[in-house]
Amino acid sequence: MAILKLIGLLRPSRNQLLHKRLPGEGVRDSIWQHAINTLAGKLTGRVFAPYSVFKGKAALSAEPRLPTFSKLDSGGVKLNRRGVIMLTFWPSVGERKYDWEKRQLFALSATEVGSLISIGTRDSCEFFHDPSMLSSNAGQVRKSLSFKPNADGSGYFVSLSVVNNNLKTNDRFTVPVTTAEFAVMRTAFSFALPHIMGWDRFTNQPSESVSQSPSKVVPQLMETEWDR
Repeated sequence: MAILKLIGLLRPSRNQLLHKRLPGEGVRDSIWQHAINTLAGKLTGRVFAPYSVFKGKAALSAEPRLPTFSKLDSGGVKLNRRGVIMLTFWPSVGERKYDWEKRQLFALSATEVGSLISIGTRDSCEFFHDPSMLSSNAGQVRKSLSFKPNADGSGYFVSLSVVNNNLKTNDRFTVPVTTAEFAVMRTAFSFALPHIMGWDRFTNQPSESVSQSPSKVVPQLMETEWDR
């Protein structure tokens, strides 16, 4: 709380900013905002570092969700829940405006990440998710994600279709990504792959995601793909 009060004292008031517009003010505001966001991340213990692509009709972001582990009586740890690369899509509602409340999620497994990072400039790939696939409710909610190359080979069309028969909704998002943007995603996904598998724990000390007893696992505070 003392740190937040200090920031409040050091940062100019909104009225001061409105009445005194100086060259470079936007840059200084951005620096202040970055400092506050960084501090907030430290205070909450969470890191926010999605890679986002904003286009005319929709936006797309990607970030890793790490696995969780449970601690064994022997002192070792056991994988409890695998990690994923979470893709988030949300629609545009105007020029440079997007509706975050209408976002849809798609969680890429390690194998799906492998399929994605191995495609070439002329290749395509598609993934289907159904949370009730092996039950009588199969087909009630269906998600389809596709990466399809542009005709000129300059990038990909990334599309997500979500059909929810329970809510009577059918959402579709399409985000064109350039070759450079896809190269960033491919490199980032390749880097994150051993981490979402939990293999980095072979060379690193267990983090706070490891529970203190064999039956207790730290709950996931972030939303999952099927929260929506």
